Amino acid sequence: MKAVVMEKLRREFGSLCALQGLDLSLEAGEVLGLLGHNGAGKSTAMKLILGVLAPTSGQVSVLGQNPRGHGAGRLRLQLGYLPENVSFYGNLTGREVLRYFARLKRVDARKVNQLLEQVGLEEAAGRRVRTYSKGMRQRLGLAQALLGHPRLLLLDEPTVGLDPMATRDVYATIDQLRGEGTAVILCSHVLPGVEKHVDRVAILGRGRLLAEGTMEELRQQAALPLTIHAHPAVADHDLRQRLDGRILSLEAGEDDDWVIQIRAEQKLPVMQELMKNSWLRDLSVETPTLETLYAHFDRQLNEGASHHV
Repeated sequence: MKAVVMEKLRREFGSLCALQGLDLSLEAGEVLGLLGHNGAGKSTAMKLILGVLAPTSGQVSVLGQNPRGHGAGRLRLQLGYLPENVSFYGNLTGREVLRYFARLKRVDARKVNQLLEQVGLEEAAGRRVRTYSKGMRQRLGLAQALLGHPRLLLLDEPTVGLDPMATRDVYATIDQLRGEGTAVILCSHVLPGVEKHVDRVAILGRGRLLAEGTMEELRQQAALPLTIHAHPAVADHDLRQRLDGRILSLEAGEDDDWVIQIRAEQKLPVMQELMKNSWLRDLSVETPTLETLYAHFDRQLNEGASHHV
C-alpha cells in the first residue's frame, strides 16, 4: 500500500489556484523531498494530506484512506506533522506539552521522557516553554511529531533554528525512520543538507509539478553539464586541442587548475584522455547538486512565464 497518492489534485482559494492538477505518490519507507519557493503549493499539499483542507477537485489517499473520510480520526493517529512555525502554550513545561500530545495520540506517557532525551531536551524538560529558544521549540515540535511512531511523517522546515549538531541528529532520525518503514515528506530550503537523505525529489512551482524523480533522474531531465577540475603539475598548452569536440568549455581556474565543462555522456572519454597525461596531479568531477537542479527548473518556469507576458 502506498503511503500517499495524489491524483489530479487541485486546490483553489477564490481566484488563486494553489495546486494545479498535482500527480504524486509516496511509498512506505521512502523519503520525498518536496521543494519550491514560497507560494509554490508545498504547504497546501501537506494540508490536503493531513485532511485539514479538502481538494477543489482530484483525489488524495493517505495509507489507503480518505484523510477527510469516516476514519480520519484513527488515520491521524498514524501521522506525524511538524509545521514550519512551531507554537506551544508557553506556561507549560516541555514535558507537560509532550504529555498533552501523547494523550491526544493515545501514546503511553512513558514514551515522553524517551523522546525528550532523543531530541536533546531531557535537561530542559521541566522548564516552561516560554523560556525555550527557537531551536529548543523546534526540537520539542519534532518530538511531538514522532509520538506514536507514525507511518507517515510530514516535516516542514525541520532544521530551522537548529545548530549543526542538532541538524545532523534530525537527519539521522529521518534515516532511522526510513529504515523502519516510515514514509517521510520533507520540505526544506536548506538544500545542501537534504540531498543525501531523500530518495526522490518533487519540485513545485506556482502550483504545478515542475520535475520529479531521483537525483539521477533529475540530472538526466535537466541535462546540465558536468564540471571536471584537473590539477596539473606542469602546464599543458595542447590540452584544449586534444579535447576539442568533446568538451563544452575549458577555462583556467583560481587554483591553477583547468575547469572543464562537459556533457554527461562525455564523462568517461574525457577522463580517460586526461588520465593519459603524466602532468596530472589531481582530478575531481562535480555533478549538478540539488541546489543547481532546483535553480534550473525554477528558471525554466520563470522563463516560460515571461514568454507568455
